[in-house]
Amino acid sequence: MNPTFDRALDLSLERIIRTSPQVVWDAWTDPARLQQWWLPAPSLCRVEHLDVRPSGGFVTRMSEDGGASWVPHMNACFLAVDAGERLVFTNTVDSTWRPAAPAPVHMTATVTFDDHPEGTAYLVVVRHGDPAARDLHADLGFHEGWGSVTDQLTALAEAVTA
Repeated sequence: MNPTFDRALDLSLERIIRTSPQVVWDAWTDPARLQQWWLPAPSLCRVEHLDVRPSGGFVTRMSEDGGASWVPHMNACFLAVDAGERLVFTNTVDSTWRPAAPAPVHMTATVTFDDHPEGTAYLVVVRHGDPAARDLHADLGFHEGWGSVTDQLTALAEAVTA
């Protein structure tokens, strides 16, 4: 299922990453790799749980200095997983399949990894329940935040094939 992009409800980000879709997929699905890029630097990420399958949990924590203070970042579940091609996750249901009220924004994200002549066509679409949530996410820095982590993902993935 590929829902239609709705400008009033959705935000997106696209990149061409100069490596194979498999390398980019691995950066998403290997906890050791994911924690290297999932939060904008200089914040640090710790992957607590990554069960990449439909209904699997996705839990990360963050720290400013890597010390004793690690706070919740993401508690989500995967809705769809098409190996090497697509991940869909939501934070409106937590990793134990309980309804969640994540602050500041409820969202469902679809990440696709497609072949491209230069490597991988990488697309993230983040869906929101109403225009106010979409606008809040945009105002909070969706493009800057997701853009910086995508830049970090790109650097990591391209270094694998360099």
